[in-house]
Amino acid sequence: MQRQEFLQQLWLDYIHQHPELGALRLWPLDSTPEYLALLTLNYGPFAADALVPTLQHFGYRPVDRYAMADRGLLVSLLAAPDDGAWLVLGELQLGTLTRQPRHYLETLIGQTPLEERRGQNLLARGRPWPMPDWNGFEQLRKAHPLAAWLSVMGPRLHHAGFDCERLGSDLLSLDRQMQQAGLIGNADRHHGVFPVSPLLNYRFYPTCSQRLPFAGGDEHRISLGGLALVQKCLPSNQERAAELLLPQHTRCEIV
Repeated sequence: MQRQEFLQQLWLDYIHQHPELGALRLWPLDSTPEYLALLTLNYGPFAADALVPTLQHFGYRPVDRYAMADRGLLVSLLAAPDDGAWLVLGELQLGTLTRQPRHYLETLIGQTPLEERRGQNLLARGRPWPMPDWNGFEQLRKAHPLAAWLSVMGPRLHHAGFDCERLGSDLLSLDRQMQQAGLIGNADRHHGVFPVSPLLNYRFYPTCSQRLPFAGGDEHRISLGGLALVQKCLPSNQERAAELLLPQHTRCEIV
């Protein structure tokens, strides 16, 4: 698999999950996201240490790692080999969950077929393990919202982030247009997968909830991700917005 094929699979899966985002016509269809926020967990072949070598094979260069103990997350920032989207790979640490929800999630993941545990498209394949039941999902959601999200989605693209400057507009204008399209943004920097640096203005737009069938046959509506808009507070800053995305105090050196 080549990088463009990998990106195409990520994007097609993302649009399939969020058709209302695919229908947006607020900027040119060929606009490139500033970053893609991917979510996985530290379990076997889905762990970041196992996935990053494949991403390097696609040409991405690890730039920094960030630790967010309050969220149980390690985040790897990878630069694109060209002017394309950077990757922000968030890895949920299962050890931060209490015993019962951790055991439930590990039991689900343990049912992943062997053929779904290998290959270069583990981040674009969808959920490789069985769907949780509703009680288990609720248990995970109370323990950690990202654990619940992973239980129904698997390692996947959580949201795409667009830089307003690269779109040729500003955040306020695009925010108004997003509202007119029925998507209401949240300016909370701790909304979404990871906290966002004060060096960027930020809006996260959750997508419409979707009705999903859970194990046992019952259906429930849940929110599955979204889209983010960012804008550098200092337009003269020469760094990419993706480089400024994560708070500096969360940077770490892991040996």
